[in-house]
Amino acid sequence: MKKIIILILAVISVITVSAQQAPQFSQNMFNKLANNPGFAGSRGVIATSILHRSQWMGFSENGSAASTQNFSIDAELPFLFGGVGLNVVKDNIVQFSNLGLQASYAYRTELGIGQIGMGMSVGMFQSGLDGAKLNPAQAGDNAIPLSSVSGSKLDIGAGIYYNTQDVYIGISSSHMTEPVVEWSDGANYPLARHYFLIAGYYHELNPQLSLNPSIYLKSDGATSQLDINTNLIYNNKMWGGVSYRLDEGLILLAGMNVNEDLRFGLGYDITMINPMGNSLEIMLGYNFKIKTNKAISKYKNPRFL
Repeated sequence: MKKIIILILAVISVITVSAQQAPQFSQNMFNKLANNPGFAGSRGVIATSILHRSQWMGFSENGSAASTQNFSIDAELPFLFGGVGLNVVKDNIVQFSNLGLQASYAYRTELGIGQIGMGMSVGMFQSGLDGAKLNPAQAGDNAIPLSSVSGSKLDIGAGIYYNTQDVYIGISSSHMTEPVVEWSDGANYPLARHYFLIAGYYHELNPQLSLNPSIYLKSDGATSQLDINTNLIYNNKMWGGVSYRLDEGLILLAGMNVNEDLRFGLGYDITMINPMGNSLEIMLGYNFKIKTNKAISKYKNPRFL
């Protein structure tokens, strides 16, 4: 019971600590569309990805007090001079739930030895709370709704993504209009504008081993979170690595390309603050080839990025 009370207080603080509104992903180097619409269509294939994250696993009897599911798909459409994408994220934190759905378009063009995508996303953000399942310490607390409440609001994002065969960098922003979701009981759930920076590099050590360092920075202008990642890749087939999340902990990464199109990855977060806050993340991706007579430029397929 004490653990549940602590968790409820932490979740309530999420409403006022805006940096926690953005979904948490440890395998961010494989999940770029989630935060940057400029990434859409950059790989020249129909790329799909499914991700499940079980967070704070020690805080509940069923093994996870919070979970996140993410589905994304993007493709290059030459007749639109760019790419399109769809990203769906669902967050569940005890009795709180958030659902984000964004459709993206990125205009793509050559720049130097690489390509640049300038994109926007338009969609919906929905949040809610099932107050009927809460067990308040004091009956009749007006701050806790007696039933399920929810609301939704238009949500807009934008981003720029540049890549060569070996390097990528992207900047983006979500909740650009800072929408305020109005719950059905009259309460407000404000969304702060967030900013993201991603960058990575592919370095070949020898014909079979490669190194892929990267960074992921998330900020709402008041608070920030930085991940510093390094993956060692064997034969462009298997990878393993570690990430350091500033002031929070370490992340162990592993995965493999099952074949040319199918990818599987794992991430395990080890928090330094409390071992009960460890998290497990599973990622599955599949690419569908696009048949085209157009010659593929040397920068079009960014290796392992």
